[in-house]
Amino acid sequence: MKIVTYNVNGLRQRISQFGSLLKLLNSFDADIICIQETKLRRQELTADLAIADGYESFFSCTRTSDKGRTGYSGVATFCRVKSAFSSVEAALPIAAEEGFTGLLGCSRKDEEAEVAEGLEEFSREELLKVDSEGRCIITDHGHFVLFNLYGPRAASDDSDRIQFKHSFYKILEKRWESLLRRGRRIFVVGDLNIAPCAIDRCDAGPDFEKNEFRTWFRSMLVESGGHFFDVFRAKNPNRREAFTCWPSNTGAEQFNYGTRIDHILCAGSCLHEEDDLEGHDFVTCHVKECDILTEYKRWKPGNAPRWNGGWNIKLEGSDHAPVYTSLAEIPDVSEHSTPSLAARYLPMIHGLQQTLVSVLMRRQAAKQVKSHVDEKVMLEGCSNSVKRSITNCDVPGTNISNCSLDQDSENSILKVDKHSEDLTEEAACTTKIALNREYVSSMPNKEPVKRARKNQQLSLKSFFQKTPNLGNVVDSSCTDISTNQTGVLDSENQSQEAPAMDDRECSPKQNDMNASASSQGQVEQDGSPCLEKEKTNVALLEWQRIQLLMQNSIPLCKGHKEPCVSRVVKKPGPTFGHRFYVCARAEGPASNPEANCGYFRWASLKSRPK
Repeated sequence: MKIVTYNVNGLRQRISQFGSLLKLLNSFDADIICIQETKLRRQELTADLAIADGYESFFSCTRTSDKGRTGYSGVATFCRVKSAFSSVEAALPIAAEEGFTGLLGCSRKDEEAEVAEGLEEFSREELLKVDSEGRCIITDHGHFVLFNLYGPRAASDDSDRIQFKHSFYKILEKRWESLLRRGRRIFVVGDLNIAPCAIDRCDAGPDFEKNEFRTWFRSMLVESGGHFFDVFRAKNPNRREAFTCWPSNTGAEQFNYGTRIDHILCAGSCLHEEDDLEGHDFVTCHVKECDILTEYKRWKPGNAPRWNGGWNIKLEGSDHAPVYTSLAEIPDVSEHSTPSLAARYLPMIHGLQQTLVSVLMRRQAAKQVKSHVDEKVMLEGCSNSVKRSITNCDVPGTNISNCSLDQDSENSILKVDKHSEDLTEEAACTTKIALNREYVSSMPNKEPVKRARKNQQLSLKSFFQKTPNLGNVVDSSCTDISTNQTGVLDSENQSQEAPAMDDRECSPKQNDMNASASSQGQVEQDGSPCLEKEKTNVALLEWQRIQLLMQNSIPLCKGHKEPCVSRVVKKPGPTFGHRFYVCARAEGPASNPEANCGYFRWASLKSRPK
């Protein structure tokens, strides 16, 4: 049996990278594939994201409405099986659970909902909170219980997230202890967001060992009196630079400058029938190997350096690499079928979501019809029979060519049969009405308004074009060029942005042309080839001047004497939004002269913190 854990950093992106979910899963050639950070909400689960031939899947999605947490995290476990029913395969779980508290899917007021064994000392609110972010799926494979985890990340100055991370692991430890007391074997796999030892982190400083979460992690291990084996270290005790995650915003992957935070832990006895055999445990007897799937790294050794302040070639893949373990002598289990938590049983997978949408649409249409009836809007053209044609039933906002007007009515309202007010009939008759949202454009004497696309990118030339009304441009002052140009670039922003120019700016030659045209009482058309050529020349000259100023203002790093790249502070605080310059090379060890030299400079004096 082969188990893989992989933080995909967005399941949609990885499926797109491989072409389909099935191709992604088959690339691991594994029996159990545990995925973290799916970034999927429950209502977004569709067959192409959750169902693949030959696999059963189990999902946990975030349930919180906290800002920045919706549609984040999320975990999924895929099990490769030959049969989903009446199977004896150990890869197919005999039971599955979303979260690890036992309360997910239950109302807080539901007194019948029972918390998981060993968690009775915690409040329901505390338990529901740690399970609300979709960070755990538990599958019971008979011989062992598998926890697929995505551990919380907590910055050193974020007290709220630090407290959340404390609660998360404290409650989880209690759940593990309860299972171990019952004699169960446990596998814990996933991105735990903890690098346990200095050897597992590229930049371990003097305070590294003082981190409380690292201390907790090591206390769980066998060598410290705990129950769990760090399976990777058990099989690779002295390997250095064995990292599984690299910060993507610094190019650190180029120099393998990362951390090992993706783990496989194991606790419990072996499956041999003999008792009290010295040196026997699950890892020693059944784990053949454990390693990092380096082929999934985005940057491969031997590739030409790609980092120069950003990837010159877009690299597909996650900022994590998968970790796997191979197990031996795992026997079959008793005959069983796929647990009810599986994605194959989710309503949205089988199209019920579309049915719900249609119901809501009909309800909305019924409300619209009712409002028109209450306002004494009379409809004509609808048959009194139950089956009425939609094309013959219209209300204001649709094509009224099939409806006759009552000239005797002061408001010229449409006639309707008052004896036919069944909302179900009206809803079926007016489904077309509810969907017709563009009827205004078809009304007489109304010019359709063309809206610009939100993300439509403007060309550089458009910034220098004059307004269509050339007469107003001629009357406008064209003598402000020197004043405007002296303030074109702000020292703080010149490394990133070209300024938007004043519509009225023009060259001296243009002034002469405009003055001549004005004296003769002629106005050139905006599409004149001569005027277009002048605009192009002005734009090119101005852009060349901007580029020159930008090049002269960018400092050189001290380590390599190369142009720096500009960054903006995104972390909330007194320097938020301020710009600074750093070395453009990828982050790496200080001993490597080819790596980032660590140069830093604020873009302007006002950016410096007080």
